Amino acid sequence: MPTVEVDPDELRRLTGHEEKSDDELEADLFALGLEYEGDTEDGHMQLEFAPDRLDRLSIEGIARSLRYQYGDDRGVYVPKTNDAEWVIEVDESVPEERPYVTGAIVRGLDMTEEGLESLIQLQEKLHRTMGRQRAKGAIGVHDLTMLKGRPAGEDRPKTISYRGIDPDGDRFVPLDSDAELTPGEVLSEHPTGRTYGPLLADYGSYPVIYDDIGLFSFPPVINGRRTEVTEGTRDVFVEMTGTDQWTIDRMCAIVCYALAARGGRVEEVRVEYPEESLVRPDFEIEHKTVSHRRIERLLGIDLDSDEVLDLLERSGLAGEVEERGDEVVYDVSVPPYRVDVLHPVDVVDDVGRAYGFNDLEPRYPEVGTIGGRTDRTRLEDAARDALVGLGFEDMLNFHLVSEAACFDRMGIAPGESESVYGAGDPATIAEPYSEDYTIVRTWALPSLLMVLENNTHRAYPQDLSEIGLAARVDRSEETKVAERRTVAAVLARTDAGYEAAKARLQAVARAFGKTLETPPTEHPTFIPGRTAEVVLDGESAGVIGEIHPRVLVEHDLEVPVAAFEFDLRALD
Repeated sequence: MPTVEVDPDELRRLTGHEEKSDDELEADLFALGLEYEGDTEDGHMQLEFAPDRLDRLSIEGIARSLRYQYGDDRGVYVPKTNDAEWVIEVDESVPEERPYVTGAIVRGLDMTEEGLESLIQLQEKLHRTMGRQRAKGAIGVHDLTMLKGRPAGEDRPKTISYRGIDPDGDRFVPLDSDAELTPGEVLSEHPTGRTYGPLLADYGSYPVIYDDIGLFSFPPVINGRRTEVTEGTRDVFVEMTGTDQWTIDRMCAIVCYALAARGGRVEEVRVEYPEESLVRPDFEIEHKTVSHRRIERLLGIDLDSDEVLDLLERSGLAGEVEERGDEVVYDVSVPPYRVDVLHPVDVVDDVGRAYGFNDLEPRYPEVGTIGGRTDRTRLEDAARDALVGLGFEDMLNFHLVSEAACFDRMGIAPGESESVYGAGDPATIAEPYSEDYTIVRTWALPSLLMVLENNTHRAYPQDLSEIGLAARVDRSEETKVAERRTVAAVLARTDAGYEAAKARLQAVARAFGKTLETPPTEHPTFIPGRTAEVVLDGESAGVIGEIHPRVLVEHDLEVPVAAFEFDLRALD
């Protein structure tokens, strides 16, 4: 899940509640759905949150949510905008692979060190999430005083141009460089160019942005040094290019709201395409309709209309009551930075959070039957109890991972022979929300290693286990995907070895009355000669062994790790 680093003193200042202790802040943040994950070396909080609330990728967005929670702010806020003095002219030479652009001017900033760090962090996080590592949308922020708009006529604002040029076209000095380079040279010689160059591999021409002086931005790769934003910058020009207008417009809105929270005054920019003209940033308010009955049914509480309107305003939304026949509904206004509100249920979730989920009283549903655990769930619980009894800490990880995490970092290739446990053709997500969640995992061990990777600052030993979902493409299944539950465990400690892992696996098998055999085998994730097949009651079920040093290095682990994983159904 996304994490953001927040200076608690800066957060207190932005919320206007400097009396809050760290413990009180953590509790308030948890009520919003942001979990405290520890402190950085410089004393900043590390906060983890659901990837849908991208407006909270900055300290300004988190402070805004807290002010609503405290009741200091209410309803929908839209920054006032001044009329456009600048035009972004989109030339017909722009590469068809990246045809869209948006932008805004923000004036009157007091760009402190903290504000600059927050802006850089927000850019990086938006690039990783909505921007799909800059492939779908890329952000450029420039010092406006260093730009010279090309005059476009007496009655028209200053103009800059978004166009396409050849790889060996005009030269400019990119960030972190002293040399003038062509776009092609940036991709081959500059570290940032080599990182993001693959995004432009299939482009016939490269997208660039010019002012009257010359080229100053090479999206989605790097900005020019001439317009670099530094401490003390007062006025900035924000530009974003991408493959989808809605995405970059929403990214732009999030950045503008963050800068407005720092005292900036937002100014419009006119984007002129060959066939149409747009005024940006797009601060249009969206509307959702939700019924009073649905709110009460989903939350399980009784509310009157005034209470619902109050809870909506405390969520940063606004509502108007309408009567449609015998039903009461709300026309809910949604601010432009709330990219997560896609359905009426999202509105109900906001109402529930403002009410306080901890204040909801559980009650039995009004149904004629009483539920019970399925046979599979009982088997899972029994296996989980056995592992916890052996000293493992039970994990619950996401079933969605990246292809690199599931295969490349584990030393195996997707689609590799199914005789390699964890291989197979993965079920891919057609439209992934983030590059970190592109497939359904084919085995659970990669998830446990990622937990170890994120826990290198914690003491050892770390013995972790998980019983969870794994899947792979199987055309013989009705759904074309074969799902299964697996039992995975890792031992990360200085004395971790094959024998220690097998002893615990043997205890699990004995608890279920199963005969365990471990004939030698090979697996690219494990050390040759220290790897075995897991055979329960004569059926092959999984793999056990010591993790290969190559995989340990890939996960920044400095202690040995022994592990096993097998199919849960083998214990039935």
